[in-house]
Amino acid sequence: MKALITITLKPGVLDPQGKAIENALARLGFRGVREVRQGKYIELELDAPAEGTARAEVEKICQELLANTVIENYTYILAP
Repeated sequence: MKALITITLKPGVLDPQGKAIENALARLGFRGVREVRQGKYIELELDAPAEGTARAEVEKICQELLANTVIENYTYILAP
């Protein structure tokens, strides 16, 4: 089973990399782009016997390692 994880900064948390992307896009002529936020995308291959087990494992991985839950949100989907 594969876990597709997206991690983003929580609303209100400063995102200097997102601002740098926004500024670069404006310099390149993309005038209609604003409020750029950047994040992380991670794929994990899991050996889990059931979906519930996989979800519990992904939650633990995100909470303990991948996301700083003070300033980041995470979402994921499981794919076969």
